This record gives sequence, C-alpha cells and structure tokens, in this order.
Amino acid sequence: IELFQRMSQSVVSISTATLRPGPGFNAVEVPSGTGTGFVWDEQGHIVTNFHVLEGGERWRVTLADQSTWNAEVVGLAEDRDLAVLSIKAPPQRLRPVLIGTSRDLRVGQRVFAIGSPFGLDQTLTTGIISGLGREIPSRSNRLIQGVIQTDAAINPGNSGGPLLDSAGRLIGVNTAIYSPTGTSAGIGFAIPVDMVNRTIPQL
Repeated sequence: IELFQRMSQSVVSISTATLRPGPGFNAVEVPSGTGTGFVWDEQGHIVTNFHVLEGGERWRVTLADQSTWNAEVVGLAEDRDLAVLSIKAPPQRLRPVLIGTSRDLRVGQRVFAIGSPFGLDQTLTTGIISGLGREIPSRSNRLIQGVIQTDAAINPGNSGGPLLDSAGRLIGVNTAIYSPTGTSAGIGFAIPVDMVNRTIPQL
C-alpha cells in the first residue's frame, strides 16, 4: 500500500490522437490509443514505449493529480521501443521515478507494475520475476535483449509503465505480453532499466 501511494505519483497515463479533416478548414482529433508513462525528471520529461506514441499526431499526458498536459515528442528509439515526451508542467507537480538497477535481479523476486490497462489509470498489479535474459522483437523487428519476464498482470494500456522492485525503484519498462488472446496470460515483458538508463539521456 505504501509503495503504491508513493510511486503512483510518478506514473502518468498517455492518450494518443490522430487528426482528421473536419468541417471547414478545421482538423478534428480522433483518439487512437492509450498507454502509460512515468516522470523521468523535474524538467517535464516523460518516458514511455515507442509503440504507445506510434501513429499519433497529438499526445496528452495526465499526471497522478489528474491534470492534463499537451506533450511534444523529444526522442524516439524504435529499436528499443522507448520514447521521451516533454510537458510544460511546473516542477512541483512532477515526481520523478526512483531509478534502480537491473544488473542484479533474481528470478522469484517480487515486482510491482503500475499502469493504465484498458484505460483504467493508476492500476497496481503484482507478481514475481519469472525469467531473465529474454528477447522480444522491437517495432523495427530488431531483437531487444536482456528483457525481464514477469507474471505481474500486464494488459493493453500498461505499455510504457514502470516495473518496480519491492523498494519502489524502477527496474524495467513494461512493454509486451505473450498471449494468444491479447490479454494477460501471466507472461509479460519489461525492458531492463540499465538499457533505459543508457537510452533515455541520449534521446
């Protein structure tokens, strides 16, 4: 309970929209998807998956306090399915996530995922690390290596959210599920935080 109360302040929901011709010369925004992200720093950088933003033309970020901000894309890493947005929220509204490490993770340790499955924001699920060193394809079909496998329920909309250890530190970015039905089958995958730590500052 305490971990969720503390760390959910760092988690955001992201809505993606495309533009369609409207009446006259006006463009109309059409919602095209939702996902999750988290606050990286007090400068307003938000980290999420590349595929959460893919195909969108407008993005909005809703913070834990329910304030909504227009977002701009700062950088995309398609090969690693990572992306950075920027919002102009004041620093006092932003709670950066605590950064952990993925070097010393062990199969069996408890993990927690916070996200917006099916648009239900601020949802907590929990489980264990089920496997380490997995590979999943990125949007560019290059393999992402060293991926964390977890049985914490991860569903559509969880993508881009944090996978946390029992101290509430970021150890991975929830990215994909293996499922014949497209919903949680107890096999979720997260990009390890050490890869995130190398990629995000470059972006």
